[in-house]
Amino acid sequence: MDRTDILKRPLITEKVATLPEKIKGEKERYAFLVDKKANKIQIAEAVKEMYGVEVDAVNTMNYRGKVKTRYTKSRVISGKTKSYKKAIVTLAKDEFIDFYSDI
Repeated sequence: MDRTDILKRPLITEKVATLPEKIKGEKERYAFLVDKKANKIQIAEAVKEMYGVEVDAVNTMNYRGKVKTRYTKSRVISGKTKSYKKAIVTLAKDEFIDFYSDI
């Protein structure tokens, strides 16, 4: 698996923005949507290669798709949301990633 295929995109949400405040010390944490087949070692190497930072730890979570139902005038429409894998990457002390530098 190619390293560029492992990281799909960073997650930038309010909940992820409060992650550094929840842990002791001055370590930065970032969330990424990753390939479902990627393991923690591959994720850490991909972050290190793409952003040039030292990774301290990786935590992963698998989310299953939810069944959704929508009622319309003519019929009931059922569907399912996509399943995905999320990785929380903790960087070494005094390391950070600037996602907004290209703007």
